[in-house]
Amino acid sequence: MAELTPMMQQYMETKKQYPDCILFYRLGDFYEMFFEDALTASRELEITLTGKNCGQEERAPMCGVPYHAVEGYLSRLVSKGYKVAICEQMEDPKLAKGLVKREVVRIVTPGTNLNIQALEENKNNYIMCIAYFAGKTGISVADVTTGDYYMTEVEDNRKLLDEVMKYSPSEIICNDAFLVSGMELDDLKERLGIAIYSLEPHYFDDDLCRKCLMKHFGVNSLSGLGVEEFPNGVIAAGSLLSYLYDTQKIPLSHFTHIEPYLVNRYMLLDSSTRRNLELTETLREKQKRGSLLWVLDKTRTAMGARMLRSFLEQPLIHKNEMEERLDAVEAFCSNPVARDEIREYLNPIYDLERLLGKVSYKTANPRDLIAFRNSMEMLPHIKTVLKELPGTANEKIEQEMDGLEDLYLLICDSIEEEPPITIREGGMIKAGYNEDIDNLRRAKTEGKNWLAELENAERERTGIKNLRVKYNKVFGYYLEVTKSYLNMVPEDYIRKQTLTNAERYTMPRLKELEDTILNAEDKLCTLEYDLFCEIRDRIAGEIERIQTTAKAVARLDVFCSFSLVAEQNHYVRPVLNEKGQINIKDGRHPVVEKMIEHDMFIPNDTYLDNNSHQIAVITGPNMAGKSTYMRQTALIVLMAQVGSFVPARQAAIGIVDRIFTRVGASDDLASGQSTFMVEMSEVANILRNATRNSLLILDEIGRGTSTFDGLSIAWAVIEHISNRKLLGAKTLFATHYHELTELEGKMNNVNNYCIAVKEKGDDIVFLRKIIKGGADKSYGIQVARLAGVPDMVIDRAKEIVEQLSDNDITEKVQSISIVDGGAPARKQEHYDELDLEQISLFDTVTDADVLDELKNVEVSTMTPLDALNTLYRLQNKLKNRW
Repeated sequence: MAELTPMMQQYMETKKQYPDCILFYRLGDFYEMFFEDALTASRELEITLTGKNCGQEERAPMCGVPYHAVEGYLSRLVSKGYKVAICEQMEDPKLAKGLVKREVVRIVTPGTNLNIQALEENKNNYIMCIAYFAGKTGISVADVTTGDYYMTEVEDNRKLLDEVMKYSPSEIICNDAFLVSGMELDDLKERLGIAIYSLEPHYFDDDLCRKCLMKHFGVNSLSGLGVEEFPNGVIAAGSLLSYLYDTQKIPLSHFTHIEPYLVNRYMLLDSSTRRNLELTETLREKQKRGSLLWVLDKTRTAMGARMLRSFLEQPLIHKNEMEERLDAVEAFCSNPVARDEIREYLNPIYDLERLLGKVSYKTANPRDLIAFRNSMEMLPHIKTVLKELPGTANEKIEQEMDGLEDLYLLICDSIEEEPPITIREGGMIKAGYNEDIDNLRRAKTEGKNWLAELENAERERTGIKNLRVKYNKVFGYYLEVTKSYLNMVPEDYIRKQTLTNAERYTMPRLKELEDTILNAEDKLCTLEYDLFCEIRDRIAGEIERIQTTAKAVARLDVFCSFSLVAEQNHYVRPVLNEKGQINIKDGRHPVVEKMIEHDMFIPNDTYLDNNSHQIAVITGPNMAGKSTYMRQTALIVLMAQVGSFVPARQAAIGIVDRIFTRVGASDDLASGQSTFMVEMSEVANILRNATRNSLLILDEIGRGTSTFDGLSIAWAVIEHISNRKLLGAKTLFATHYHELTELEGKMNNVNNYCIAVKEKGDDIVFLRKIIKGGADKSYGIQVARLAGVPDMVIDRAKEIVEQLSDNDITEKVQSISIVDGGAPARKQEHYDELDLEQISLFDTVTDADVLDELKNVEVSTMTPLDALNTLYRLQNKLKNRW
């Protein structure tokens, strides 16, 4: 086989070091890819595939992209889960001897993409590290564009999934144990679009991880970082930091601190609850419009938008923190003029957090610095307004917000008002900032005048009347003296060339001017670049000040947004309590009321407590508003604990530690789970993890199976929740099993509510009002009519329901005894000891009953279909008997 060319040998050696990456190999003004990388890139980027002679018989597949447009191509590749290694030329090709030296300067992955245009400005681009171990799993999360860096630990896979759903990372790196942990990795990859890579074992070495963290933060022990209580979290955080060092190849100076946290520091929202409540995106379209975030987000800055999203993802559970936020919002509601003034000042503020990321990566350009300057110009005005506003939160913001006057003046004095984007072509530095730059600029424009002045001065000094300053490409600038004046040439002239009729000389001053004029352009660009890098580094030295200020600005933006939304939508401040009482007067669904005309939404009351109003059983037909009502209650509680005012006339909110929802039904066919299995899995999670201080939203439990089984399960679930020793959580329980209304008289903490419905003959009108009492029928046929089911089917359904109503089970339901209703809890064996006949919901069927019915069947008058139906019915009687 023929030997590869030297350049291709260099390429192959580099490729061996990064076998899992597509290698972008810099050749002049292009990044080129070869062999398999070229085939992949041409397919994914839809660019032309060509070939290159590489010393072998066949040409190597090749494709390329322009270096000035590389960010767009990088984003397209990493969004599809690829890693890309950027191999740059490390020396000027004009000055290089032999092959140009090249090195990989950065590896771009989905979680380390720096192209701000390709990222959502109101959403963090997180990379997550999972160190999976038996007992506890360490988790660390970072955003390389902002410097956010967190760590925690969880006990089981479900809580791990909750953290994954909370952060929605674009990339997960993990140890091999996570790959066999039982987590649905294909679901994370396909449905959530998360790229998952396992790292080599040495990344997860405990000692190396600790040393990495201590070295980065400059501490002698981890006690100063407050992470000692998270041994597995330390491994995850250290692994993540090592991975970022290896891929980004910079000091990561914008990672100024790490924030450890306990999962139970915030309200627990599992993946199902986040999805069902549509906090940040809608359930079906996955769009922001129609979500709670869409309603609440009136922020003016990208930083504020990201913080608002994090508030919704992590509601508080400590009353004093909630009150602090509510005080800040109330202060702005009471001072709308001040709020609107601050919002005007917030409007031009740039994304300071992501700017700092660019500063750390040394990719910030002059226009970024001008945007930074314009942002800093607003800070003193904001601080002045804030000083007049009450509230601990506002006081903290004012104190943490640094005016950054020194950096503002630095950029004002140094950077041109309208600089170019590029940093290598000059034109960035203001006149008067640097004397050498001013001289070089004058050399470009005034060089001829300087030479003319020198020529006149030398004529006068020497008396040589025909002395001339001339130039050619070989000798540069020189003084030409004819031979008739050679006797007048001064001693400081240095001979350069002899001609027939003249001599050519130079002198120190002319050499200096020559050097200045001929090299002014290159020197000017180099000097401006060096000076710009110096200014950028001075900003990088103040990263902690700027980050603290950015977070303060973000919180202020969120509070102003909450205030504006409260004013526009007539929200009220919730009264928080720790007694477990939820008392909402005229509550409204914050999203639904925005999607329809405001006057059309019907408000409703909600009252729950830990005593006689612990469970509300809500009955009524589909489409009547049960789900909307229950979701609005959950959202009002969540909004209060986020620190927002709420859509109600009055609201007393008992702080809850968790919100669980079981709403709707859907198959999970990819994992082989039916609707009913998904439903029961979610119910199991709720019953095992909810506490007495939780809020449960349960909609249509038991609908995925037969009527009798479903009713039995729903009944048992309510019994379990109502038992204060077993659970005792506040619950809204919507059901179509109107037989469950019998529980109100059997359990002292269950109350019936229903959706008011007005009947007009065969039609119904939904009044959307929750009233006391239970529905005595489900109105399913009427709803089917409204949905457009053909009249023939509707009429037949009426006939069938009349026949079925003859076997009404309500009387049997009334005879059921309640298991442990409110009494001290007993374990599962208690249920095993129960007399099965006592809890039967239906008539007992014996073999004799079936035989008697079979004897009376007139087979001769039956059609084949009737015979099959009869046989099926009798067989079911035998199968379903107790």
